[in-house]
Amino acid sequence: MNDNDREAPGPAAGSSEAPAAAIERLARRLDGVQVGRRGAVTEYLQGGVVFATGERDRHSFRLHPEIVRAGLRTNGAGPSAAGPDWIGLDTAATDEFTLDRARAWFELAWRLAANPEPESGDAGSG
Repeated sequence: MNDNDREAPGPAAGSSEAPAAAIERLARRLDGVQVGRRGAVTEYLQGGVVFATGERDRHSFRLHPEIVRAGLRTNGAGPSAAGPDWIGLDTAATDEFTLDRARAWFELAWRLAANPEPESGDAGSG
């Protein structure tokens, strides 16, 4: 992300932006996001890696498993069939907390897809 991306964060706090609309706005704003369709599912990719999906009123995000575990304790979140490093979010809810999670999880998933970290068992450089 460059400095221009940070100049226009989107609607102000307290706005009525729906979580799904926020995700669509971020998909257009963030560098390298590709949007595809697989049946009824919208896929968001970075460098050929699917990092988020959306279907009707539910979106899923690929995050680190420890973030998923913590996120599962929040309202509107649930496991994703995609695996333990994915979390689902009910994006039909329009409260500010769901909106914040949708924005944060989408951007984090995008960052993780763009800059994958080595597995914890891989040898380091030192």
